[in-house]
Amino acid sequence: MISAFFIFNQKGEVLISRLYRTDLKRSIADVFRIQVVSNSDVRSPIITLGSTSFFHVRVNNLYVVAVTKCNANAALVFEYCYRFIAIAKSYFGKVDEESVKNNFVLIYELIDEINDFGYPQNSEIDTLKTYITTESVMSTNIAAEESSKITTQATGATSWRRNDVKYKKNEAFVDVVETVNLSMSAKGTVLRADVEGHILMRAYLSGTPECKFGLNDKLVIDKNERGSLGDAVELDDCRFHQCVRLDEFDSSRTISFIPPDGEFELMTYRSTSNIKLPVKVIPTVTEIGTSSVSYVVTVKTNFSNKLSATNVVIRIPTPLNTTSVDCKVPNGKAKYVPADNVVVWKLPRIQGGQEVTLSATAHLTSTTHRQVWARPPIDIDFQVLMFTASGLIVRFLKVFEKNNYNSIKWVRYLTKASGSYQVRF
Repeated sequence: MISAFFIFNQKGEVLISRLYRTDLKRSIADVFRIQVVSNSDVRSPIITLGSTSFFHVRVNNLYVVAVTKCNANAALVFEYCYRFIAIAKSYFGKVDEESVKNNFVLIYELIDEINDFGYPQNSEIDTLKTYITTESVMSTNIAAEESSKITTQATGATSWRRNDVKYKKNEAFVDVVETVNLSMSAKGTVLRADVEGHILMRAYLSGTPECKFGLNDKLVIDKNERGSLGDAVELDDCRFHQCVRLDEFDSSRTISFIPPDGEFELMTYRSTSNIKLPVKVIPTVTEIGTSSVSYVVTVKTNFSNKLSATNVVIRIPTPLNTTSVDCKVPNGKAKYVPADNVVVWKLPRIQGGQEVTLSATAHLTSTTHRQVWARPPIDIDFQVLMFTASGLIVRFLKVFEKNNYNSIKWVRYLTKASGSYQVRF
């Protein structure tokens, strides 16, 4: 399995180093620094040199690296790296060079606990936080009692949750967060449209409650059933938290589980069909000789007028030889940014069913060698509350507990785009 684990900074200096097996020497870190960190042409997250494979993940200014000599499951190795990053974030917030240096003792404790002889072990954040802490040492009696609870939790049927959780107010919050990716041609043809979805839950519930969570009646996951239900919500690549009972989901599309205490990711999914695009951009760009470019960019919202898109940012590319841009907008603010060769149009809010238009003229300087303008795509960022592009909805959320207490449930939907919603012109 995993033979070694390293964290490098962007200069290639080793910040964290742990060898789990004897089939590698510490000098293997020099190989990664020379072949990957110092080589700007390397783009693949997996590099195999001889019989040694390096799996790396970039986070901020760091390389999180797992090294193996065997034919390891690549998905498992990357899951281990991403799980380590999630654990580190939960302990000390942002994962960067400064935080790693400030918490290196804690990091060594964590990587020794979640990996034994190269095999990933219990990486449940709530369980780890019960016995790997940055607080002062407890007294002997309390420590013995806590140790017994930790052992029961880590080895029990629900290793992700303690039995003695108590809250005065029992609440469950569910966030369905979807990121829309779009690539549209200049003729208005959708080249690519897909949704990456995350169902996040914050459970502040006493005891060991059983939660039941229902999704759309028309929900298709089996590829053989695609297209048979017309307007059904079709999901790909569903992945669940370990607390979910998969047999019930397969039979009734009901997610049944005993939730971890606090915040966790219940489910992730992708959808590539029947996507409802929340924002439509209609650009008309005309090159007037060699002296100017005329822009008319219309933005339409395709959802109910009871909803609104917020934090809307439209980046409209301009030719490299642009000197200035005159912009006219009915809403928001538009500004030419010479450093990026774009007009940035910011709209704090657009109501559903609304249409707004930007008119602009870019003035160009004359050049001796005229190059053909590549026309990069227009890029749009936005957020729409209480809307899902995939059509996924939560039908019900029920909480069952032996004490029969009342619980408050909240469900929120958020669809957003950030850097991957593009329209060509």
